[in-house]
Amino acid sequence: MTIREIEEYASIRVKARAYLCYIMSRNIAMGSVNIDSQEYINTQLDSLKEAIPQAEMIYAVDSNGIQIGKRIPKKNKDKMSDCCANGSDRSDRAYFYRAIEEHRCYLTDPYPSLGSNKMVVTASFPVYDEEDNLLFIICIDIQLKDILKMVLPSSVDSLFGRFSKVVYTAFSIALAMVALLLFLKGISSFFSLGLHFNSIDINEMFKATILLTLSLAIFDLVKAIFEEEVLGKEKHKGAGDGHQTMIRFLGSIIIALSIESLMLVFKFALTDPSKLIYAISLIGGVTALIIGLSIYIKFNKTEKKD
Repeated sequence: MTIREIEEYASIRVKARAYLCYIMSRNIAMGSVNIDSQEYINTQLDSLKEAIPQAEMIYAVDSNGIQIGKRIPKKNKDKMSDCCANGSDRSDRAYFYRAIEEHRCYLTDPYPSLGSNKMVVTASFPVYDEEDNLLFIICIDIQLKDILKMVLPSSVDSLFGRFSKVVYTAFSIALAMVALLLFLKGISSFFSLGLHFNSIDINEMFKATILLTLSLAIFDLVKAIFEEEVLGKEKHKGAGDGHQTMIRFLGSIIIALSIESLMLVFKFALTDPSKLIYAISLIGGVTALIIGLSIYIKFNKTEKKD
């Protein structure tokens, strides 16, 4: 389970609730039979098992929150603990009292299952009689990764999602090697200047500085790609929903151009002051990039608040 899975679930929760509620309403028969009988409830649970094979557990609770009827585990292997057995009190669970409060099908937030120790969500469907009296509530536990596959096939747990992780890992390793080579080149250039301070070439010093700065910027970019795309860690605060990889990439460009413009200012100031206009133009371009990146982050942060 990763933070990204929870974020994806939050984005598709409405769609997931609509989908599960539709399936449950289609498979819960509301006829003239004695719908409060154990036989009727067990029939509905069997029907839902066929309709939603991804369900980890299917069971029902009465109007007091007491589990009734049989429970149907995934693949017919009941690994649930005694706390989930018939007669268990579930009146304090959100899927029970929220379904009653909203008087409709309800889908919970992700929570750890007591039986499987996996993150699950529960869809609860209240069944009422003709006089609007609550008879029982049918509940379906589904693992978080399974609900994402059902509603969001492109999730991080899908085949394409796993392939993307492999690709991003490969690119991260390649970029890390580039950062290492730049670092070694910068270090060798720096030490090649020697200890004769009076004869040190300012241009060579700036070149070594640029190499080391680019190495740091690329390494920071690798860190952002690996954390966001492979590990699925949460985005940094203050960046809204903006893509961290692109922000870090633009940041690396800004850093490199800033160092280059600073080097040009010193170089032209010492050799040809008439060319300072080119360094100033480069500084203006860096400023425009900074302003553009700030606007991008600001708008994404505003959209998140809205």
